[in-house]
Amino acid sequence: MKMLDYFFEKSARGVAQRSSRRGMLKGVGTALVGVAGIPLLPVARAAETPQKPPETGDPTSCDYWRYCAIDGFLCECCGGTYNSCPAGTEMSTITWIGTCRNPEDGRNYVISYNDCCGVTQCATCLCQRDERDRPLYRSDKSNDINWCLGSSSTIYHCSTAVLVGLAFEE
Repeated sequence: MKMLDYFFEKSARGVAQRSSRRGMLKGVGTALVGVAGIPLLPVARAAETPQKPPETGDPTSCDYWRYCAIDGFLCECCGGTYNSCPAGTEMSTITWIGTCRNPEDGRNYVISYNDCCGVTQCATCLCQRDERDRPLYRSDKSNDINWCLGSSSTIYHCSTAVLVGLAFEE
């Protein structure tokens, strides 16, 4: 027991000699600033619940705001929706993207255009809008490609317009 008392006394004296009240206040202040900065980390912002943009317009029309860079048959007319494939088809794993402005809130959103593959062409509601399209310099940047190449079937059926997220403001 005497050895234990000696050990703690020696440790306490050592800590007292190496530290000061200012040092302790400095450590507490650093910890408080560090804790206050945690909400600023990107992880905390990503954890926020995303809000759906206001939706107006007709998704069966080529003028629908999400279709600003689409090229193909609208899945909304082919038994699917603007963000899901019709039954019996498979969503392509590789896509092209566009940035479309929602007229309701005036904000830009990143839209992923996924082809639905596995069944012959829908041949209804053909839509080709190439807003802000740039000259083709790399074929993998074009929306004219059959994006079903990454899927189990290369047969194109229709295209979806899946909302990925809010685009950075310019």
